[in-house]
Amino acid sequence: MIVKKAEFIKSSPDYTLCPQSVLPEYAFIGRSNVGKSSLINMLTNRHRLAQVSSTPGKTVMINHFMINDEWYLVDLPGYGYAKAHKTKRENLKYMIESYILKRKQLTLLFVLIDGRHEPQNIDVDFINNLGENQIPFALIFTKTDKLSKSALNHNVESFKNKLSEMWEEFPPIFLESAETGLGKEEILNYIEKING
Repeated sequence: MIVKKAEFIKSSPDYTLCPQSVLPEYAFIGRSNVGKSSLINMLTNRHRLAQVSSTPGKTVMINHFMINDEWYLVDLPGYGYAKAHKTKRENLKYMIESYILKRKQLTLLFVLIDGRHEPQNIDVDFINNLGENQIPFALIFTKTDKLSKSALNHNVESFKNKLSEMWEEFPPIFLESAETGLGKEEILNYIEKING
């Protein structure tokens, strides 16, 4: 798939206020500062479509972007940002959960995992929760250019081993680097395949 058109449509504080549309939605989520905005900008060939920040917790709304007039890319707030005020954390958690569980247009959730780290409980718990609620998802390991191939393979295998405690089969897994463009074609082709 080639992204010829990508435009911001709206930010919504609640899933009920998201665009009224029957188009498929592919949402991206991960821990704060996992590289979500950089990935979105890489996939869409736009440097500033999603706001990139070195400060975690910048995304606080459900952001809809229309891609090729065919589907929505949805940028969700990150989870697990501990420095936010408790009320804000609870509001974000409710916003994310209600979108994921109740938004009928959600076709697939891409869960971003920082490839530089060993499995984190917060990611594993989030993924297990998706399974319990039968939400279709895929995994994207980000920032893969920041470590050696052997270290990356070790972290990915460690993550699979952790998941295998609860899962009999794994979701689709992609490796990504916003710096090198790794994973761009595979991720977009996967979306195109589902849309087809």
